[in-house]
Amino acid sequence: MEAVFKQLAGVESVRSGYAGGTPETANYKTVCNGTTDHAEVIEVIYDAAKTTFGQLLKIHFSIAHDPTQLNAQGNDVGTQYRSAIFYADEEQQRVAEAYIRQLNDAHVFTSPIATTLEPLKQFFVAESYHQNYAELNPGQPYIAYVAQPKVEKLRTYFADRLKK
Repeated sequence: MEAVFKQLAGVESVRSGYAGGTPETANYKTVCNGTTDHAEVIEVIYDAAKTTFGQLLKIHFSIAHDPTQLNAQGNDVGTQYRSAIFYADEEQQRVAEAYIRQLNDAHVFTSPIATTLEPLKQFFVAESYHQNYAELNPGQPYIAYVAQPKVEKLRTYFADRLKK
């Protein structure tokens, strides 16, 4: 997801990390066991004058991942891979709820959206080797077969939203 959101106009920074659990368990080795309440997430800092939370949600739901899988993303299974939006305030919660309702009412996906909405209590930055992972590891199979196709899809369908 980091590789997708970094491409967008108005996005100032993207960091990989964890949310939903405690500081003591916010590390990759512990999160991977699936018992920490953490989800693997990205933090997106954006300029609201150049893009909106709603526009970021559109990319999230249409490009970044499968929102119909609750505790999995492809072959990655566990609560740490859950489809979740950690909202920063009531306005983000309201916008996300309305967007999910619109998608479900329009039957955009063949299954109901499983994405949970959770208050962001704290974001924990992931280890340095997780940052800019796609950019630093272009030959890694996961990047080649999962991340890069998402970036290409973004470039095809949202070319007008990309950084110049």
